[in-house]
Amino acid sequence: MLALLHTSPLHVPVFEALRDEDQPGLELRHFVDEDLLSRARAAGPEAVAADVRGVLDRAVAEGARAVLCTCSTLGAVAEAAGAPVPVVRVDRPMAAAAVAAGSGVVVLATVASTFGPTTALIEEEARRAARSVAVRTVLVDGAWARFESGDTEGCDRLVADAADAVRDADAIVLAQASMTGAQRLTRTPTPVLSSPRPGLAAGARAALGGADPATREARAGAPTATTG
Repeated sequence: MLALLHTSPLHVPVFEALRDEDQPGLELRHFVDEDLLSRARAAGPEAVAADVRGVLDRAVAEGARAVLCTCSTLGAVAEAAGAPVPVVRVDRPMAAAAVAAGSGVVVLATVASTFGPTTALIEEEARRAARSVAVRTVLVDGAWARFESGDTEGCDRLVADAADAVRDADAIVLAQASMTGAQRLTRTPTPVLSSPRPGLAAGARAALGGADPATREARAGAPTATTG
């Protein structure tokens, strides 16, 4: 069984649909805690490290063979939590693909708290690939408010417009899983990368006992988070 840690209930049907398309038969169990993101945005991801570890412990207790963290802001904290099963960041495969695309990467996000973790992840993947990369960030104003209100189409349109306005980039990264719908609306010739599909594939491999090398390295090098 693959557990998924979400910070919005709107992610649940997205990953269920992807599972049905790409991973039929894979059991998913969803753990949703919207408060984690709110607190992480206010005080930083480390402020919720103990609570993230608590969610991971519950997932393992319920039979999870791996956990996929679908929140980009919390990805590094989840990886570093020291869980007894593989913890996969949904955006790690996307970051590796961005590095492979070229040296100029533009990160779009709808919440500013995502920029630090996503930029650090891309730079980590660049070091792993022995490549040089320059990361630029663009905040899509107003998109997160639309997403929170349930206007996912409006959010997608704002993100797509922001992607189409990007110039001089080798890849455009949609930093949050909530932005993936914009991928189908963009017209830019620059590759636009989103995380849910490749992230779920990596999570499925981990749950079946074949974690990606990058995930294994990240777990091996991550410090164990304390929960006390």
